[in-house]
Amino acid sequence: VTIYALVVLLGLRLEQGACQHYLHIRPAPSDNLPLVDLIEHPDPIFDPKEKDLNETLLRNLMGGHFDPNFMAVSLPEDRLGVDDLAELDLLLRQRPSGAMPSEIKGLEFYDGLQPSKKHRLSKKLRRKLQMWLWSQTFCPVLYTWNDLGSRFWPRYVKVGSCYSKRSCSVPEGMVCKPAKSVHLTILRWRCQRRGGQRCTWIPIQYPIISECKCSC
Repeated sequence: VTIYALVVLLGLRLEQGACQHYLHIRPAPSDNLPLVDLIEHPDPIFDPKEKDLNETLLRNLMGGHFDPNFMAVSLPEDRLGVDDLAELDLLLRQRPSGAMPSEIKGLEFYDGLQPSKKHRLSKKLRRKLQMWLWSQTFCPVLYTWNDLGSRFWPRYVKVGSCYSKRSCSVPEGMVCKPAKSVHLTILRWRCQRRGGQRCTWIPIQYPIISECKCSC
């Protein structure tokens, strides 16, 4: 692997510009990233009462927006926490899925150090090097169930995060960062005090990270 890594470093054709000594795998984040945590008023007077939490009525309000893969009324037993090191290690060791990034697929590798003695590697070895490099720069989305509190329904939403405790570049220096997000439609308990306090459930768009990429 050490020899292969050396070949990779010698074979990469790096462009000029920022982070030029790293592999150019960069995100195109939206203006809403990174996502920020919700801040709620602590006064319990703004919490929904038991009569306001009728699951049948709330499901009707949700309509077709209820996604059991990302929403839950009670905390799922199969939840994955970021502190579960065994699960996390297993996730990080998984093989990359989907289409190979064009930045890696288009790389050429050579077995010579001097320009006049360079020879392209075989397709089989080239493929192995590409897969190794892809696995090193792979940035999976880590999902965990988040408790939004009683003022949101469903209360539990599966949110994504990017693992940034290790470098994802060759050589090291870049880390996995949010690149894309999607929105889930959930209900929020909203109270207004005009003419006396009135509260009702309203639909809102709740963003979650859907893609992570290696970035400076």
